[in-house]
Amino acid sequence: MVEKEIGRVSSYFEHVGVAAIKLSGNLKVGDTVKIKGHTTDFEVPIESMQIERKEVKSAKKGDHVGIKVPEKVRPNDAVLKGEV
Repeated sequence: MVEKEIGRVSSYFEHVGVAAIKLSGNLKVGDTVKIKGHTTDFEVPIESMQIERKEVKSAKKGDHVGIKVPEKVRPNDAVLKGEV
């Protein structure tokens, strides 16, 4: 499986454990993404996603989404999605 970059972390909201991601590809609820950076490297299943505080099931290139993450992420961390 090939991992393809589908976005970059733009900011992280520590008090709610949410990463804001600027997408350069498509993302939907049910996908699993890997967030990778200098000190970041983990996978997270997308269980919910928001655009401007509204729940959405999918998002596309150019959208800015928020997802829950289990650990701290940093601006400019890569968001990768596996593709067969």
